[in-house]
Amino acid sequence: MLRAHGSLPDPLEGLADTLDRAATAAIAQTTSGLSPATMALAFSDWALHLSRSPGKQMLLGAKAWRKCLRLADYALRSARDSGAGLAIEPLPQDRRFADPAWATLPFNLISQAFLLNQQWWHAATTGVAGVTKHHEDMVSFGARQWLDMVAPTNFLATNPVLQRRIRETGGQCLVDGWRNLLDDLERLVRGLPPAGTDAFRVGEDIAVTEGKVVYRNRLMELVQYAPATDTVRPEPVLIVPAWIMKYYILDLSPGNSLVRWLTGQGFTVFMISWHNPGSEERDLDMDDYRRLGLMSALDAIGAITGSSSIHAAGYCLGGTLLAITAAAMARDGDDRLASLTLFAAQTEFCEPGELGLFIDEGQLSLLDSMMWSRGYLDSAQMGGAFQILRSNDLVWSRVLATYLMGEREPMSDLMAWNADGTRMPYAMHSQYLRRLFLEDDLAEGRFAVEGEPISLSALQKPMFVVGTERDHVAPWRSVYKIHRLTGAPIDFVLTSGGHNAGIVSEAGHARRSYRLLRREAGGTALDADEWQARAAVHEGSWWAAWGDWLAGLSGNAVPPPPMGAKDKGYAPIADAPGSYVREC
Repeated sequence: MLRAHGSLPDPLEGLADTLDRAATAAIAQTTSGLSPATMALAFSDWALHLSRSPGKQMLLGAKAWRKCLRLADYALRSARDSGAGLAIEPLPQDRRFADPAWATLPFNLISQAFLLNQQWWHAATTGVAGVTKHHEDMVSFGARQWLDMVAPTNFLATNPVLQRRIRETGGQCLVDGWRNLLDDLERLVRGLPPAGTDAFRVGEDIAVTEGKVVYRNRLMELVQYAPATDTVRPEPVLIVPAWIMKYYILDLSPGNSLVRWLTGQGFTVFMISWHNPGSEERDLDMDDYRRLGLMSALDAIGAITGSSSIHAAGYCLGGTLLAITAAAMARDGDDRLASLTLFAAQTEFCEPGELGLFIDEGQLSLLDSMMWSRGYLDSAQMGGAFQILRSNDLVWSRVLATYLMGEREPMSDLMAWNADGTRMPYAMHSQYLRRLFLEDDLAEGRFAVEGEPISLSALQKPMFVVGTERDHVAPWRSVYKIHRLTGAPIDFVLTSGGHNAGIVSEAGHARRSYRLLRREAGGTALDADEWQARAAVHEGSWWAAWGDWLAGLSGNAVPPPPMGAKDKGYAPIADAPGSYVREC
């Protein structure tokens, strides 16, 4: 019923909305933020369409029969010759059955049966006529999760490597694994960080590059790093990390610190360190991060260095925010940015990779209610989603090694950083998921800043864009789409590694390589696969190519600027890394 003009809102509507949100939030807590309704719709869509597809059923039946014959053939051949060719090869990234023990009876048959079954389920969950692409992806993903859970590597009776380990240790590995499990459960209950992280203390072992906090507001601290050379380039570099992570992934140990490397190349470096929000910051939105983050940082850097030209680099979500800010600045005639660098940052979200499995109306409703009840999204929910995307590598292989083999993986600086999670404020994260991921407003030119839409086509400054080959958060083909959104000159790098390890790629890191190809201003936007075929392969770290690119866009060296500028209201407040990065 339509409400009469000028009438007061029905108080029952507010109560109804509160009850709905509370109920949905309770469901979200039970399901770790996954929408059971969305999953049910996806599997119903698949099952109903499969049930009325006799041709697909016939094909799957034939495939099942052929796979049984292939397994029987392999069983006969391997009985005569232990080196007989396999019935099916594992996928290149699947190392579960690499140990020679899996080549012995009966474990070779168990592993081959599993891989054939895995291949059949892929065929069963894809290519069913009438199923929406999103539902197909969800069903296929769900089948993979189930198969990873029941893989023969996860059980004592079917894992020869685990059996050998038990024999070699006289069962001590199971005792050690039990102790590891109890220790991890205790840490979980008490809210303590994972075992081994105490060897990587912020400001003592990691995040130790010398510097000062020269500005602080309610949302961020601005760190200025001390010069490492007698002279520096006149254009400072501002790095904008994602607030989904602590900034010091770019300043880990001295040997793999991007910040330390940049200062060693003669650049003045500033870094934003984001405040870890709580319930009281629930209403912080994307524009708050733009104004209180980037714009405030640019004002401070200009006052401290006297430079009106600044190189800006953004990582992940920080890169997306940088692109938004740069487009708004271009629209408004603000010419302070000399160049843009995007590290594994998406600006177009119609193909976000498997992270898109968690983005639809039902899923967003669940997440929205969960954040509404708390005022933020906890890092545990985000970390859990990322782990599910790679459950074989990040969940089950670690369960096997830690709790059954009794071998706890040594903690590294990158692992310690990954365990140091942050929260996402309700308003910002809801806006980010809906307007960018779900509706793709930024790429479509509908994203508004200060009431006016912005367009990435306004970006004309040189850009250096980095994608990583095995990125499950920002797939490189999605990152690459910036070519179609702006005519700016773009140096695009595709580096080996994943979302984090591909960026933390210091010189001398083993087995590192990258592809690089420049698109001149106004040039043709190649298809991603064509770009990959044309781009030259280089061994080593892409950092050197970035340093050369920055140097080519910078002026002649000058004396370093002061650390802060007290007379301009930017007196040093504290030593780096500051206080915000230590917030739990």
